[in-house]
Amino acid sequence: MDAYRRRKITDVVARGACFVALLVAVVPLASLLFYIGAKGLGGLSWSFFTELPGPVGQLGGGFANAIAGTLVLVGIACAISLPVGVLAGVYLAEFGGNLFGKAVRFSADVMSGIPSIAVGVFAYTVFVLTMRRFSALAGGFALSIIMLPTITRTAEELIRLVPDSLREAGLALGIPKWRVILRVVLRTGAPGIATGIMLAVARAAGETAPLLFTALNNRFWSVRLDRPIASLPVQIYTYAVSPYDDWHRQAWAAALVLVAMVLLLNITARLITYRRGGDR
Repeated sequence: MDAYRRRKITDVVARGACFVALLVAVVPLASLLFYIGAKGLGGLSWSFFTELPGPVGQLGGGFANAIAGTLVLVGIACAISLPVGVLAGVYLAEFGGNLFGKAVRFSADVMSGIPSIAVGVFAYTVFVLTMRRFSALAGGFALSIIMLPTITRTAEELIRLVPDSLREAGLALGIPKWRVILRVVLRTGAPGIATGIMLAVARAAGETAPLLFTALNNRFWSVRLDRPIASLPVQIYTYAVSPYDDWHRQAWAAALVLVAMVLLLNITARLITYRRGGDR
């Protein structure tokens, strides 16, 4: 009986410790979301989503160009990092057992831990100094470097989870290996790869430091990829450090919009994962 009672006490203590750890993790996140929501809701309006920033010191204006600029930058980053990351993941999963594959895998792991400001300095050296101007292309390139390790490693792991029996069935039918990878392996692992892509996009969308060195900012509409472009993170930073109360209010509203975008991407990734599990 004493042994049983000790086990019960140990179980209760362990459950309590897990619950406390859960509160420690959830309470700060919930508090942050609540605080940003309380501060940002008051600044949201139709003009916030449709108008350009107002003149310095003047009330009103919006973040329409910053929202569009963020979508442009993330789109450029996806156009660069998605094909490179997925193909690199395919190589690592299917042919990466050699020394070169180990080097690529190690490089991807190291890149995932590089500070974003270092990525911004690198993109500044490669793009900005070469083109002699800040541009959307430089910003998209910087964000693609941040996204690339996550996409590569996620694609590799998900492709490894595809059963070998599917590969063997395709090869037994006389289908070339490249077609088996394209039509069978990638299709089977697509939901999981999409989850990794969503998480990479969510991380890149909130980065500020690389864009300060590359895309800079623009208070006007900009459709040229070789010119500076506005973005939500940079414009939030600019407004937050200003001395104007109205700009502070708009910065909180923009922060709420940015957090909502990131949450939506994460929820989408979870739904894709849940659906993938249900299909199994």
